[in-house]
Amino acid sequence: MAQPPPPYPGNEQKGYPPPQNPAYPPQQQGYGAPPGYGQPQQGYGQPQQGYTGNTTVVVAQPQVSVIQQFREAPVRTQCPHCRADVVTATRYEIGTLTWIVCLVLCLVGCDLGCCFIPFCVDGCKDVIHSCPNCQQTISRYSRM
Repeated sequence: MAQPPPPYPGNEQKGYPPPQNPAYPPQQQGYGAPPGYGQPQQGYGQPQQGYTGNTTVVVAQPQVSVIQQFREAPVRTQCPHCRADVVTATRYEIGTLTWIVCLVLCLVGCDLGCCFIPFCVDGCKDVIHSCPNCQQTISRYSRM
């Protein structure tokens, strides 16, 4: 363990008093170092008699769970089916939002074919993430 630093050279010869902490004056009536400060307890921070110093320290690393957010863009992940580290392939499928936008456009008066525009726009469709190796579906990003 670390030892206290040696005294400054020459302080003992010139009669200088040992350095003191001005925040805590010497022991007087009602004054002194706060409780717990002062001389260390016996055996605390100092090796015990017969102690060889061979110690094994085990440090447990916390498991970090990364929550992946599957949105419109491809995501780097591990496929749960083939266990490969892949960047997902994405494709778009018609979902609930596509049908709702179509219905709203039809109710507003776009019933002459304009209400079918959401079926051509990828921003209204759900996104399917799949593994490029095994072609299995990994996740689905539903816009509704």
